[in-house]
Amino acid sequence: MYHYRSDATQFLDQLIADNPELETERMENRNLLWDVELNPQEQAGFEAAKVEKQPYTYYQN
Repeated sequence: MYHYRSDATQFLDQLIADNPELETERMENRNLLWDVELNPQEQAGFEAAKVEKQPYTYYQN
């Protein structure tokens, strides 16, 4: 069976093999962006500040 692996995949596999601490750093950095606790008061403020969307410019009322 033929298993093609691109140069990019081979490079990343080798990089991870040579630097095992990258996985830990990657997860820590992921947590900074994606696993964030949302402040309910701040979220309520965002909802209250929403502006109603205007109708399509060329739509005749």
